[in-house]
Amino acid sequence: METIISSVVALCMFVAGELKEHRIQDKMSDCLKGKRIAMRQIKVNSNVIYSCVRTKAELEDNIDGSKSIKKLILE
Repeated sequence: METIISSVVALCMFVAGELKEHRIQDKMSDCLKGKRIAMRQIKVNSNVIYSCVRTKAELEDNIDGSKSIKKLILE
C-alpha cells in the first residue's frame, strides 16, 4: 500500500487527554456537525473531548478505495 501525505480536516477524539481516534472529514462544517452529534451522546462527567483540526496527515488506501489516516502530522 502506498502512503500519501496530504492536508486534511480530521475529527479527533481525546480520552483523558490522549488521542484515541481520528477520522477524515470532507470539510470543516462536516467535522463540526459530527463533533456536535458526538458531544450530545457522551456523559456530562466524561473525560472525552472531541476536536476538529486542519492539518497534514499520512494517509493510506483502504481495500474499498477510501482513504484513512495512518498518522497525524501536527505543525
